[in-house]
Amino acid sequence: MSSKLEEQVFNLKFTSKQLQRQAKKSEMNAKKEEKKVKAAVEKGDMEGARIYAQNAIRHKNERVNFLRLAARIDAVAARVETAVRMQTVTRSMANVVKGMDKAMKSMDLMKITQVMDQFDKQFEDVEVGVSYMDESMSRGTVLSTPQDEVDSLIQSVADEHGLELEHAMGEVPHVKLRLLTSRTSLPSV
Repeated sequence: MSSKLEEQVFNLKFTSKQLQRQAKKSEMNAKKEEKKVKAAVEKGDMEGARIYAQNAIRHKNERVNFLRLAARIDAVAARVETAVRMQTVTRSMANVVKGMDKAMKSMDLMKITQVMDQFDKQFEDVEVGVSYMDESMSRGTVLSTPQDEVDSLIQSVADEHGLELEHAMGEVPHVKLRLLTSRTSLPSV
């Protein structure tokens, strides 16, 4: 039975890695969409910029959701791994109890101390696994993409690339490029 559980732990960890790869793809897609936001803002296409910004935020949220699911799967893997360890600890405890009986009968303080140290170490290992599992399971919040996030992303992309938005986000688009060098002068749009 232990080997089946160990196989399940492997499968869970493999699934977690796949989800982490998906999260990286979503992150790359979000960056691509941010570049499209920049291009749309440069062209004065605020409607396109909004669409690309929404896509970027959606990809960012996908990334977070993939990471969150990977963390939950890691927590399940930790639980299963803890169960495997508990089986091992249970077997070891039986041996420790036998050792304890022998040590108690002989009243050898050194043997009693060694047995108790083994006992403590095994329980510490279990506690570490349980605390890791609890921490992994406690993570989780729900994200949404409100309009102010979209507007904020458009503004940050524009700021990052030296673009000025000379209008409220909902009005007629008008974009003005700042001069990047003293040699280059671009007319205002």
